[in-house]
Amino acid sequence: MEMFQYDFIQRAFIAGLAMSFITPILGLFLILRRQSLMADTLSHISLAGVALGIIIGIQPTYSTIFVVVLASLGIEYLRTVYRHFTEISVALMMSTGMALALFLLSFNSSSGVFKVDQYLFGSIILIQDQEVYLLIGLAIVIISLYAIFRKPLYIISFDETTAKTVGLPVRFISTCFSILTGIAISIMMPIVGVLLVSALIVIPSSTAIRISRSFNQAIAIGVGINVIGIFLGLFASYRMDTPPGASITLIFILIFIIVVVAQRTQRIFRNYHHK
Repeated sequence: MEMFQYDFIQRAFIAGLAMSFITPILGLFLILRRQSLMADTLSHISLAGVALGIIIGIQPTYSTIFVVVLASLGIEYLRTVYRHFTEISVALMMSTGMALALFLLSFNSSSGVFKVDQYLFGSIILIQDQEVYLLIGLAIVIISLYAIFRKPLYIISFDETTAKTVGLPVRFISTCFSILTGIAISIMMPIVGVLLVSALIVIPSSTAIRISRSFNQAIAIGVGINVIGIFLGLFASYRMDTPPGASITLIFILIFIIVVVAQRTQRIFRNYHHK
């Protein structure tokens, strides 16, 4: 197709393929740990990183990684302080991140605000070679860590107390997982946007959980949903000149609705035949 003659389109699809292997793993563990809102929190905090990068004149991706890693450490610390009220850490960090972003944006010129607007909603042309390389490298790291630490992560996700009892370094693993989630969000942000990057992590995994019968199957199905959703979303974004993040998210929601309706229909027919 003619769209693939453009370098930025090629970069976007390669980045999308890499993201398809990253987000199911992160999303599944976030859902199992009841930390789905953490992805949304880190995505909002990443806006402060973008504003910081524009102010000091560096690539926003790198400043965002720095800010989000600090935020991830902050969330993990607050989780230990408010052990029985973990949602407080999310609320505190989201408020802090948004306040800091708005504060830094007040020092930007109108052109800086325009750049931030691009990062808010995502843009295919924003993805650069370094982001593609970072995503590929991150995908390799996350897949490798999943293969090595799948069982410990599985135990921690369901019962941290049991994990501590058997001697697992729960706090260290949780901190590393939060940092990896933050880095992934920072790198994916230019292509899907600050406002919708968390949807890329949570929605496909939520859909995969409904139709999977095992942990590994949920990951595999999540990868498939991500490939379909991201590729169709990028194609729609190019054809209709719509924000890629919005296009991808709407495809994911459509897939989710199809799965829910299909399961409901199957259940109705099954009950009818049993009668």
